[in-house]
Amino acid sequence: MDCSMKVVILAGGLGTRISEESFLKPKPMIEIGGRPILWHIMKGFENQGFDDFIICLGYKGAMIKDYFLNYFHYNSDITVDLATNTHQIHRSNTEKFKVTLVDTGQKTLTAGRLKRIQRYVKDEPFLMTYGDGLADVDLKKLVSFHKQSGKAATVTAVRPAGRFGLLGLTDDNLVCDFQEKPTNGGGWINGGFFVLQPEVFDFIPEDNDLVMWEHEPMAQLSQKGQLAAYKHSGFWKCMDALRDKEELEQMWTAGNPQWKTWD
Repeated sequence: MDCSMKVVILAGGLGTRISEESFLKPKPMIEIGGRPILWHIMKGFENQGFDDFIICLGYKGAMIKDYFLNYFHYNSDITVDLATNTHQIHRSNTEKFKVTLVDTGQKTLTAGRLKRIQRYVKDEPFLMTYGDGLADVDLKKLVSFHKQSGKAATVTAVRPAGRFGLLGLTDDNLVCDFQEKPTNGGGWINGGFFVLQPEVFDFIPEDNDLVMWEHEPMAQLSQKGQLAAYKHSGFWKCMDALRDKEELEQMWTAGNPQWKTWD
């Protein structure tokens, strides 16, 4: 299995539905167990061998840049000699992440953010997810499923409570329809863990700042039979509102964070 695939994380949105915390920091920097949810997402990928990240920045993106630029020092024991302005690293507890941080615009929507990192993924397939969703998806099985499907895009389909738009799926796991926030719940939705071929950029228009990846591009991929669905029946949780953050925090505190696949 090729684990050299890059991982694109959309981390530039305003997070208006969790504004109690996002007015101070970008949503991906809201902490669960003392670590940003972005770190939890990245640890899940790293644990399965995917450690080369491209993070799409927007709202308060400088805070995310500062976090990674200073990460090594924040997670090390250091002696600082103020007289000579030098320091010595004694012990480091850091990660294997390689992180490319890209300013994709303050108000750019998801398709536009994706289009702006095209130069960094070049002509290779890549993984893509959002900066607010946690899951225990088997990423290697997801990538294997994608390769076997031969499609331009694969979305991970999950089944939470009924407050999200549904994916209509065919018997051979293709996305054939979208339904916005049905009242009965229980169907499959976009779980936010994608595998994408470089040709998906052809489905994003040039004037793309106001285009949602989840609308026109995904709909067009579906209409052309190029959007496969990998069904995930395990844990999945989107930190959409403050109550979601509190639930995730409770799981972490209780020692039962189901998304924690690392030691």
